[in-house]
Amino acid sequence: MHIHILGICGTFMGGIAAIAKQLGHRVSGCDANVYPPMSTQLEQLGIELKQGYLTEHLKDEPDLVIVGNAMSRGNVMVEYVLDRNIAYTSGPQWLLDNVLKDRWVIAISGTHGKTTTSSMVAWILEYAHMKPGFLIGGVPQNFDCSARLGDAPFFIIEADEYDTAFFDKRSKFVHYRPRTLVINNMEFDHADIFNDLSDIQRQFHHLIRMVPSNGLVLSPKNESAITETLTQGCWTSTEFSVDNKFSKAGWYAEKLIGDGSEFIVYFKDEIQGTVKWNLIGDFNIDNGLMAIAAARHAGVPSHVAIDALAEFINPKRRLELRGEVGKVRVFDDFAHHPTAIAKTLAGVRANVSANGEGDQLCRVIAVLEPRSNTMKSGVHKDTLPASLAQADVVYLFQDEQVQWSVNTLIKECRQPCFVETDIDVLVSHIVNNSQADDTIVVMSNGGFGNIHQKILDQLANKG
Repeated sequence: MHIHILGICGTFMGGIAAIAKQLGHRVSGCDANVYPPMSTQLEQLGIELKQGYLTEHLKDEPDLVIVGNAMSRGNVMVEYVLDRNIAYTSGPQWLLDNVLKDRWVIAISGTHGKTTTSSMVAWILEYAHMKPGFLIGGVPQNFDCSARLGDAPFFIIEADEYDTAFFDKRSKFVHYRPRTLVINNMEFDHADIFNDLSDIQRQFHHLIRMVPSNGLVLSPKNESAITETLTQGCWTSTEFSVDNKFSKAGWYAEKLIGDGSEFIVYFKDEIQGTVKWNLIGDFNIDNGLMAIAAARHAGVPSHVAIDALAEFINPKRRLELRGEVGKVRVFDDFAHHPTAIAKTLAGVRANVSANGEGDQLCRVIAVLEPRSNTMKSGVHKDTLPASLAQADVVYLFQDEQVQWSVNTLIKECRQPCFVETDIDVLVSHIVNNSQADDTIVVMSNGGFGNIHQKILDQLANKG
């Protein structure tokens, strides 16, 4: 079968392309911008890539068109497909019909931590020689790909609540039919498609309804939005991460080092082992607990999962150290929601502090691009100042698409806060005011004009 994919260079659709190719299909695709690293990965798989959305790409009429959720009515290729009655479907629906319906699906959902936790679970099962399939919306560094069919019954998927396609406005994850479901957290986001938190809870409850009675739902105990959603009806066993190691109900972590790089894992008051890894932050401990619990449901003993996490490498762009020049470290992080920003900076603060408990001996410099649709619309502008509290200096980029003035944050931030509208000027300001032992954390869900490398290059020239 010849499959053509509209929007092929997105991480999810690129993963669909890779899996379709592994199933033996002829795969082609197009995108508005065809560029590395996804274009390189796809070309190496023998997938035909075309630049732009042009009807001529469909002259060799495919048997099926898979439509990415970035496509909308009015797109010339969408109209061409509809007018000529070419068979089409969405990526999530194709994945269900061709892969997931026959697999034990481990779905990782939530507002934050999906990519990291999905990567952890995939690595734990790989470490246990289970050869799982997976589709991860990022670049997992323990693997040489972000998606594969796998040889085992198990398939790990990053379960996104964003909508499916222009013709299917349900969340992607309702197509995944998980047996093991992780809900890391639940907050308001994606203001371009959801009106409020209750809209998001409704979609999550659709997902919960699909988990079989012999499955498992994993989540934190103290997340009110998740609790409210579960009380709407849950027909599946549940396990929780809890705040007290003596709770008989679930999973608990006892930190041995304040930055979260070493912690004891408990389940129902029993020690499972000690994680020693290169990750930092309480949010990664939370991700790790959920990964251990999900893997245990799939048959991996906790001690094996804990050993696996000792060799786990964080996905790219998840508090990734991009380089160090003159004792100044530059990190790249995907955080773009106030909660994620606060948790990221708290983890970095603990890491740079002498005793790991928050003493401000070294500076943490936050560099933020409000880029997501929700951020650009100003939905989170009132909670941003508090989320940046752990930084000593804040730099904000005012993109022309941001619909509110980030200058209003300056008076709300307790620390020095600077706003720039030009990336090169922003880089110069950051570098000129940097000093030894600074940790610079760049936070954006986009490329941010390759600002990370520009900072490193100018730091090298400065030295």
